[in-house]
Amino acid sequence: MKKTSVKISLVVISCIAILVFLALYKSGNVSALDKNIYRDIKTFNEVFDMVKKNYVDEVDSTTLIQGAINGMIRSLDPHSAFMTPDLYKELEVETQGQFGGIGIEITILKDVLTVVSPIEGTPAFAAGIKPGDQILRIDGKTTKDITIMEAVKKLRGPKDSKVTITIMREDMNAPKDIVLTRAVIQIKSVRYKVYDDNIAYVRIASFHERTAEDMRKALRDLNDKVKPMKGLVLDLRNDPGGLLIQAIEVADMFLSSGVIVSTRGRTKNMETKAVAKNNMNEVTCPMVVLVNEGTASAAEIVAGALQDNGRALIVGTQTFGKASVQTIIPLEDGSALKLTTGRYYTPNGRSIQAEGIVPDIVVKYVRPSGDQEAPAIWEREDRPREKDLKGHIKPTKKDGKKPDELKTRDLTDSPDFALDNQLKTAVDILRSWEIMKSNIKG
Repeated sequence: MKKTSVKISLVVISCIAILVFLALYKSGNVSALDKNIYRDIKTFNEVFDMVKKNYVDEVDSTTLIQGAINGMIRSLDPHSAFMTPDLYKELEVETQGQFGGIGIEITILKDVLTVVSPIEGTPAFAAGIKPGDQILRIDGKTTKDITIMEAVKKLRGPKDSKVTITIMREDMNAPKDIVLTRAVIQIKSVRYKVYDDNIAYVRIASFHERTAEDMRKALRDLNDKVKPMKGLVLDLRNDPGGLLIQAIEVADMFLSSGVIVSTRGRTKNMETKAVAKNNMNEVTCPMVVLVNEGTASAAEIVAGALQDNGRALIVGTQTFGKASVQTIIPLEDGSALKLTTGRYYTPNGRSIQAEGIVPDIVVKYVRPSGDQEAPAIWEREDRPREKDLKGHIKPTKKDGKKPDELKTRDLTDSPDFALDNQLKTAVDILRSWEIMKSNIKG
């Protein structure tokens, strides 16, 4: 019965293709490309039928079709993906900011599953997993040709269950097995504290569905504690991004007017523009935004909006450079398609795809002397960026000011600060802001 239904489905697809072809032909709009599409569908039919009849073992039809869909989507770019119903549920869980797993951000770099960053306070972080680590095997099974979503499914699981990952690092002579006990990874999106009694510090770890709400609570609490608030450091280092709408809401908390971000794609409905609203409660004190190579996607939207609107000084190192928009399209059987449908642009019309945001003041992280174990914020010179990912979307010609035209100041030779030289630089800038205001007349 199953075989018959699959054959009927393929016949229906073929009939539709033939009808479309004949309609185009009759209208005179048929091209060589249309003929090629029809021929390719016919070839797919033939290959599918041959595999079903002649492969050494019986193969499930759904497995074959899903494999073909996966191959098609993987040929596009690193961020598009076909998700089975189980994988789609995993994605929905992730956007809620809580899941069972080991706590790492991963990507495919040069065809190898690679760690982008461990998440602070998770089993992976505690085990010493570092950015750039290659994951060669999961529970003894090779990760060759694995997709991101497949890897995520293997790494996640119930609390207290174990998973073994085999990693390879530059300074290792041989791969190393690390046994990790999964935990409930509850990403605390927003953390905050106060320096010098009047300089606020807020860190956003990622943008999930509660980030804007958590940010509002943090700012309300800081406003109650810090009077007057003379400056604010927004730390977006190692923030991999997340939900676009949350990034827009966060940026709007610091802007009373101006464009936050615009998106453009092939279709008209992908042309959008988010504009800041005057809510009469925006934070107005001087701001410094900290960024690094791990600042990506939604985090880059916030940094770009504040930079182009002249609202904040950007300090740190060049960001990851992911400026493509992924749309989640649910399908009838419970699966979904995550498809790249557009590029986003900063308010000045810059596309930072595969380029990233260049800070106004470049400050490289300096590891504390004598500290052999790199902290979470440590930046590797060879850390993967968007431009290093196979099949990444190419940057477009920029209409606005180019990053290399921005005035930058390299403070690489800053002293070896005791804990975090980038943060210390940001706080020092805000301290001096008030001094300059009181001393410069005119």
